[in-house]
Amino acid sequence: MTPAASAALRGKAAVAGVGESDIGKVPGTSGLGLNAQACKRALDDAGLQVSDIDGLLTAYSFTESYTMLGSSLCEYLGLRPRLCASMVAGGASPGIMLRHAAQAIATGQADVVMVCAGENRVTGLGRDAAVAVLANVGHPQFEQIYGGSIPAYYAMVARRHMLEYGTTRRQLSSVAVNTRAHALLHPNAQMKTPLTLEQVEESKPIAEPLHMLDCCIVSDAAGAFIVTAAERARDLRQAPAYLLGVGEMHTHEHIMCAPSLTQFGAAASGKTAFDMAGVKPQDVDFAELYDCFTIVPIIELEELGFVETGAGGAFFEEGHARIGGKLPVNTHGGMLSHAHAGAAGGLFGIVEAVRQLRGGLGERQVRDAELALVHNEGGILSSHCTLILSNQRG
Repeated sequence: MTPAASAALRGKAAVAGVGESDIGKVPGTSGLGLNAQACKRALDDAGLQVSDIDGLLTAYSFTESYTMLGSSLCEYLGLRPRLCASMVAGGASPGIMLRHAAQAIATGQADVVMVCAGENRVTGLGRDAAVAVLANVGHPQFEQIYGGSIPAYYAMVARRHMLEYGTTRRQLSSVAVNTRAHALLHPNAQMKTPLTLEQVEESKPIAEPLHMLDCCIVSDAAGAFIVTAAERARDLRQAPAYLLGVGEMHTHEHIMCAPSLTQFGAAASGKTAFDMAGVKPQDVDFAELYDCFTIVPIIELEELGFVETGAGGAFFEEGHARIGGKLPVNTHGGMLSHAHAGAAGGLFGIVEAVRQLRGGLGERQVRDAELALVHNEGGILSSHCTLILSNQRG
């Protein structure tokens, strides 16, 4: 996106409604059903009807066999939109869909766009089957044949970060404990038992240095949000969250082609988003960072400019990422403790950011929250999307 295009889009669109389905193990509900539940709750949140929606963007599903998932979901919901697409950019999909929705609204292609994602990954696949499906992510010629897996690829990243910057096992554990503490404050989070550093470190080894509790959970879950023009959003039921900045960067697909094992695309996507919004990292009140594994938000925290390179682990260990700390991170519990079901994992970060910007979340509320950063990443730190949202249009 050129600087001129960025300036034209800033503050023009807003998230006007958010919703999430029941989360955890939800037997008897399909992936489409979970999405429908989240969409209905987003509509109710905004005070809109199905007939108000003229655009739909969704992601992908491992449990639904529909080739045209977006069209199938429109059929299921009773929508006949003039804009419809399915986005496949891994966990970066929700942020990218928000950008596409904002651009569609700014250019008159749609007036009100529903964005949703999720699936019944527990009851539709089961943990073992889900892991088996994800094992196919590696390059078929140069990675899969050696038995690699997503946890193993992220473990490589963690090992290299530990070697280069001194990140410790205890710092990885601190990320999981931080998110669990926040999940305990969320009424719809999947994980509801306290977690200690020792429990993370003593959990089952998956791919050293990553243990079971360093890995995101598997959920039945879906989330949704509604995007419309800033002017219209002001007249709806809830206070809007304005999109001030958005940036993308795509550096590779397979980890063997990554330019580095410690530096990825978040720095570039973050710079684009910050420049577009006209703000700096120190202006941000809280951050919702993609956390499929404990090493990931450490790297994102560094690349996005919140701390120096190599200081991300210490930031978590010293408690600065807690609600009430210097920069609260993943105030809903993240993918490590709130929920993760395909692209819904990153989408819940957007939902939480909107709710925080509205206020009124009790113990979970970030005090005086006005500016939020959300970062989604997909693949093995391959595709990145950074969002800047605010309750002030700017």
